[in-house]
Amino acid sequence: EEVKAANEIEADKFEEQLRVIQKKIQNMESSYDVCIEDLFNQTVKLEGMEKKASNAEQEVSALRGRLILLQENNEKQEERLCKATLELAGACQRADQSVRKRIELENGVSSNEETIDNLDKQLSEAKITLSDSESKYEDISRKMATLEADAVRGNERAEGAEKKIMDIEEELKVV
Repeated sequence: EEVKAANEIEADKFEEQLRVIQKKIQNMESSYDVCIEDLFNQTVKLEGMEKKASNAEQEVSALRGRLILLQENNEKQEERLCKATLELAGACQRADQSVRKRIELENGVSSNEETIDNLDKQLSEAKITLSDSESKYEDISRKMATLEADAVRGNERAEGAEKKIMDIEEELKVV
């Protein structure tokens, strides 16, 4: 009987140890499930952040491309403006020369009305050329001002996009 009682006491101890171990296993499984769920949630968040970063990189790339196109367009417009300015200066000089020539001819040859009529015709054409040149110059000046404003806005957007990239990169470093 003593052996039986000792065996029952020992069996009770083992059962108690078994219950404690089962409880620990259950707690460990619960902790494992929580960790797996957290890992899944963090993976979803990471994928979302990677998608945002990819979209931001694409946007920056597109803005850089647009900026390059705007800069090239700006350079072309500046070249056109230079050409138009030179043409205008040439037209102004030609107009000035026509006026001087007309005055000289009027003073020098007052008896030759046919020559005077031709000079008046040249003066009229020069004035038209001058007027056309001045209007072209004004149009080009307006276009240049618009292009400069577009370039400034493009630069501001590019700087904003670069700042967004830097912020996203810092967020990614934190993750």
